[in-house]
Amino acid sequence: MPEYIPSPIKWVADQVELYEGSGGVDGITLRDTGMPVIIVTNKGWKTGAVRKTPLMRVVDGDNYILIASQGGRPKHPLWYHNLKSDPEVEIRDETKVFDMIATEIPDSPERSRLWDLAVAAYPPYHDYQNKTERLIPVFLATQIS
Repeated sequence: MPEYIPSPIKWVADQVELYEGSGGVDGITLRDTGMPVIIVTNKGWKTGAVRKTPLMRVVDGDNYILIASQGGRPKHPLWYHNLKSDPEVEIRDETKVFDMIATEIPDSPERSRLWDLAVAAYPPYHDYQNKTERLIPVFLATQIS
């Protein structure tokens, strides 16, 4: 099993530790917003190490929508590159854990539909897109059958 390297961002590492350490009972919302998050576990594209990121919980049926917003910063978050390199992810949603494949959805009506679901679940995504010139990537994570 590859080594787990926690995020260098303290609140991210702390949230992952609380979420997973409690078995998905604590740390399940984004800081003080009360909005639900999931933990996405993937393999680092440079290190091969296990990486874990809390992301907003956005669902489309049994699938999860992953938004690479990074708060509207000019560059994609590092986990974007991880998923492009190896799309196999584990998603922890509270006490449930799923093995999934994350596929980036190109600019299309389907991407627009998923984006609208994401904005409905977490309205700041709209502002993040307005802050950046890049088209914020949208992934759809589906269960491995």
